[in-house]
Amino acid sequence: MILGARCEITRGDDRPSLSLQRVLGIVLVAAAAATLAGCRSEPPRAAAPVVIWKPIQTWSGRGDAQTETFTSDSGGFRVHWDAKNERGGEGRLRVVLRSGDSGREIVEAIDRRGTGHGTEEVAAERPRWYYLTIESAHVDWTVTVDERIDGQTVNRLLKKPAT
Repeated sequence: MILGARCEITRGDDRPSLSLQRVLGIVLVAAAAATLAGCRSEPPRAAAPVVIWKPIQTWSGRGDAQTETFTSDSGGFRVHWDAKNERGGEGRLRVVLRSGDSGREIVEAIDRRGTGHGTEEVAAERPRWYYLTIESAHVDWTVTVDERIDGQTVNRLLKKPAT
């Protein structure tokens, strides 16, 4: 191609449409826009709340029980329970969180008649020492307690390793 020469792209009916310079200019502008769009970084996302459940302990038995004390930094709990093998009368399962200091009832987590299973979330007063009293009649039971920990997601920028 000779510099300064002008080429024209023609349609089938021999009418000139776009010049080669215009086509190249449009392609270059589109390529530059696409490249620049890819170079922009995404704005940082806002941290999102997340709940993490920390296992405390699992207990099982038949009849009444009192657990050892455990500490909580949040006062929020998830209680999984299972009552089965009902024998000798109507089954009952009652689970109460109590103050590890005074023994007073803080919150009743479960009060169930018959058999079944489920999960309950309960909010106690505050961080402190707790223990459970489990009142049971005519059922085998299993109780698991998890502590609620509130957090937030973290957005981290990954650095490229030095070469």
